[in-house]
Parts: sequence; C-alpha cells; structure tokens
Amino acid sequence: MSTLRRIFCYTARYRWRACLAFALAVAGTLLVLVMPAMTQRFVDDIIPNRRWEAIWPTALLAVGAIALRQLIFTARMLSNNAFEQAVVHDLRRELYDKIQRLPIKWFDNQPTGDIMTRIGSDVPAIEKVIVDGIDQALSGLLQFGVVLVFLLYQHAGLTLVTLAPMPVVALATWLYARRNESRYRDASEASSALNSMLHDNIAGIRQIKAYTVEPQELQRFDRHSAQVRRAQLTVAKANAMTWPGVSLIAEAGIVAMMGAAAYWILQGELKVGTLMAFLVSWGFLFDPLSRINPLTQTFLGGVVAGKRVFAILDLGDEPNWVEGLRPAELRGQVEFQNVGFSYAEKAPAVRGINVLAQPGQTIAFVGPTGAGKSTLLNLLTRFYECGEGRILIDGTPLEALSKEWLRDHIGYVTQESFLFNASIRENLQLAKPQATDDELWAALAAANADGFVRRLEEGLGTVAGERGAKLSGGERQRLSIARALLKNPPILLLDEATSAVDNETEKLIQEALDGLRSHRTSFVIAHRLSTVRGAHLICAMEGGRIVESGRHEALLARGGLYARLAAAGFRDAAAPGPAEAGEAS
Repeated sequence: MSTLRRIFCYTARYRWRACLAFALAVAGTLLVLVMPAMTQRFVDDIIPNRRWEAIWPTALLAVGAIALRQLIFTARMLSNNAFEQAVVHDLRRELYDKIQRLPIKWFDNQPTGDIMTRIGSDVPAIEKVIVDGIDQALSGLLQFGVVLVFLLYQHAGLTLVTLAPMPVVALATWLYARRNESRYRDASEASSALNSMLHDNIAGIRQIKAYTVEPQELQRFDRHSAQVRRAQLTVAKANAMTWPGVSLIAEAGIVAMMGAAAYWILQGELKVGTLMAFLVSWGFLFDPLSRINPLTQTFLGGVVAGKRVFAILDLGDEPNWVEGLRPAELRGQVEFQNVGFSYAEKAPAVRGINVLAQPGQTIAFVGPTGAGKSTLLNLLTRFYECGEGRILIDGTPLEALSKEWLRDHIGYVTQESFLFNASIRENLQLAKPQATDDELWAALAAANADGFVRRLEEGLGTVAGERGAKLSGGERQRLSIARALLKNPPILLLDEATSAVDNETEKLIQEALDGLRSHRTSFVIAHRLSTVRGAHLICAMEGGRIVESGRHEALLARGGLYARLAAAGFRDAAAPGPAEAGEAS
C-alpha cells in the first residue's frame, strides 16, 4: 500500500485534472441507473397500465441518457490519457535525471539492460496502475456504490442476498495479492536479466560473429528465456487456480437473487419490475468485480515495478555535484599527494602516488595493463574518490571543489572514442551546446578532421551511427579531439588516444594532440612512444605504483621498466629527433 500511495502521490501535481477525472467518472456512473430504472418503469407501469403514449418518450429519454454517457466516457478517456501521460512523463524524467546524478561506482555494478528495463518496462507498468487505478478502479467503486444505493432503495433484503458472495470474493482477492507479489517480482527480475543479456549480445555482436559462438549464445539466451517462461507460467497458474473460482462464487449471487426474488414475488412482497431492475442492475453491480482479476494483476505488477523504480529514486545523489568551491580561475597546477585507491575490497589499484604537474606541463603515464594508469585519471575527474591521500588543483583539495565545476574544466579523450547515434554537429556540441558551425569547423580543422567531414554527403549533419559505427576508428578519435578542442579546457586527459589506429592516422591525431596540449596541463596515458617522449615528466607504473619517473632520455639511460617497455613496443620510434633530444637534456 505504501508503494501504491507513493505512485499516486505523483497525481497531486495535477489536482485540477484529477478533479475533472473524478467529476466525469461520477457523471458517467450516475447515468448507469438509466437502464434498470427504464426497465422497471416499462414492466411495472407502462405495460400493465397500457400507457401507449409513454413508450417512445421513455425510450428516447433512455437512448439520450446512454448517448450522453458515451460522450462523457469519451471525454473522460481523453482527459485521463492526457493526465496519466503527464504523470508518467514526470516519473520517467525524474528517474532518468536521478540515473544521471548517480556516481559511476553504481553503474559498475548495474547491468545496462536492467537500467533500460526500469525505464522502458517498469515505468509503463506504473503507468498502468495510474491509468487503471483512476479509470477502472475509481469508476468501478463509484459504479458499485451508486448501483448498491439504488438496489437498497428498491429492496434491502434482496440486495443483501445478492451481495452474499462479496466477503468470499474480497478474501480471495486479498489472499491472492498477498501471496503473489513475490511471483510477479520473480517474473520482473527474470525479464530484466533477459534484457540485460540481450543488450550485451547486441552490443557485442561483432565479437559473437568473430568467434562463431552463435550456438553457445543461443543456448545462453534460451536459458534466460526459459527462466522468464517459468516465472510467467507460475503467475499464470496462480491466476488459473484463483479467478475461475472467484467468478463462480460471484455469479452464484444471481442464482440466489433469483430464488429469493421468486419467493418474495409469490408472497406478494415484490413486483416483477423490481426483479427485472435487479437483473439489469446485477451486471452493473458485478461489472467492477469482473475487473478484479486484471486490476489485481496490474496493481501487483505496478507495485513490483514501483519498488524497482523507487529503489533507484531513493539512492543518494553523487555528492558534491553542485556543492563546493567554484574558483573564478583555474591555472592548472595538479598535485597527487600519496594517493591510494581500491575498487571494492580488492587489492589497491594505485598506492603511494606522488606527482606534481605545473600549469601547461604534460605528464605521461606508461606501464603494463592493470598498472593503475586509467585509475589516476578517474580519480582526477572524481569518478571515484581517493581512498588515501589527496589530489590538489591550484592548491585546493579536489573534494572541496564542485564536481560540476571540476568536470567543466577538464577535457577527456578516451581510448574508445564514444559517439552518440546523432549528427556530427550534435556530438561536437556536447562540449559547447551553443557553438556555431564556424566554431565547429575551426575545432575540426585543429583536429585534422575537417577534411573527411567535408567529404561526407551531409557534412556536419551526418549521423555517426550507434557508438560511431559509420566512421572509422581514426575518424572517431579525431572527432573526440575536436570535441575536446571545442571545450577548450585548462586540464586535458588523454587515455591512449592513438592506441588503435594506423601510423598515418596516428600522425594526424598526434598533430592534433600537440595543438590540443599546448598551454594546457595534460595527463597522457601512452601506448606509443611518439605520444610521450616529449612529455615534461614520464611516470612508469607497475602494480599500482610509480616505479620510476623522469624525462624520456633519462629513463632510457636508466635501463629500467620504461626502457624495457620502449624496447618491447616502441622500436619504431626509439631514437628521439634532435629537437626532442635537446629538450630531454
């Protein structure tokens, strides 16, 4: 009940629409009485008294009332749909907004398919609760109450006989709702797991095809689908075992009513017209009961969906998103002081990190996979918080700054350049929403990307495809660099920005990166020597620690980890040019 109350609290934002829905429901329900009243008049008055002149006026009045009821029903449906969609839009928007404000750590443990299910399936399930709760449950209760008052006025004893099955129906419904919430929850979670698996497989379809594991993935999909089938069948069996019996008990009321009415008619205590009015009214009285089965299922599904949605809405926002210092200027001095961090409760990803970057300097991190390089960039952006030590920017501890302000002043070019399934213009404008086309072309030119964009048939309007699938890896990377240039941040993070491109493309990207790094404090995770040998400081990392640091020439001469990495992977650029050699010295 608490979940249902919380769902319906969203309707309070649209009180006038709720009042209109209620008023239309009352008006339409009152007109339900036209048919039994007309039947009673025909049987007890017009026919026995041979009132020919009253036949057509009574019939026309009834038809007019029915037509009015249908018009009211149409208006109610239109009004309710607008009302309900407004409420659901608010809920969907609030859920999405909350998801965006959750910390990165939450996403690490939450399957994407499950998140999509909560927005795409759970919110519509809540919508059904609001729709059916207002249109079906509310109008059903009103209809039941109005018809009940009418029948009590006609004959209280016959009404009580007609209602005899009601306590049994109410008890059966309560027991069903109490025992089957867990079954609906299991069905919802099974569907969520299936959607998560499906999302992963569609995103990884190239890997599935490359390794020819279609049969194995089909078996895995079949297992998830079978779990959904079993969960849904459990719900269906509960329905099949409950509702036919409930319907039998409810419909037994009409038999009891007929028997009791026959007795009272023979006793002369009841008119035949009253019996006819009861027979016509019985359908209207028990029509709400016929809705109990689908309504109970809808409400149970909505409660389960509501709990899943509210479980996210009740999570705490990412701390310090807006709160915190917002300095008027950022020079770009960054200092790591004995920084340590662990993912979950695993061994430390990084520990004892001490690095000082002066404004405008380039700091490069090199090392084997798992050395902790990307973790340092994640800590600098506050995607994760330091477990030990601290990071300072211009002497201010990172945790004292607003995360929104901090990330506005950092440009991040990742190894896998992510582009949205939108136009190139829209992808670039993520960095500067109000940027003009002239500004976009200038950023593209600086990133050596304007040439291929101009060759595209629709230019800036070209849709990049899902994750940029319509573009090559080098093109996507250059667009990412152009996006960072457009942002013009004082601090730049480059996470292996040239690791997956050919030499010619790397040269173009490297030229763009050189322009991007100028006059900015840059942190570079290096895959190729050409990216880092001109850096002001190179930190070689292993096992989460910086094992050696210095300039390119000095580290090569030392013969340590950096020299081994260079010998193993950077043979094509092992010897620096004269300018670089002079700079290194």
